[in-house]
Amino acid sequence: MNVCVPVTADGQVDPRWGRADRVAVADVAGGAIRGWREFAVGWGALHDQGSEGAHHARVARFLRDNLVEAVAVHHVGPGMQRMLGSMGIHVVSGLGGDARAAARAAAASVSGANGAGPS
Repeated sequence: MNVCVPVTADGQVDPRWGRADRVAVADVAGGAIRGWREFAVGWGALHDQGSEGAHHARVARFLRDNLVEAVAVHHVGPGMQRMLGSMGIHVVSGLGGDARAAARAAAASVSGANGAGPS
């Protein structure tokens, strides 16, 4: 399962999902991270350039291009929540601390909610 998490320079969950400067996409299977790629997305600087819809489209394009199935976040606003839901992307919120641990926790939460067991 591909899980996207906003990350800080020191590997923690960035609490600013829509304004994150960096995100990681983790390939999580069986409770372990098989792959970890970080991207400088610059969403903080880009957030107020153009409309809210344009920003959401930018985020959606990134998620679609990276085959993201879930996001591990501290908080997501209602507009972004709706957009992610319409894309079929699971949102696991309330996460903080180590970004890799958050990605594993999100994958476990989604797998458990789907009744599929660990992915």
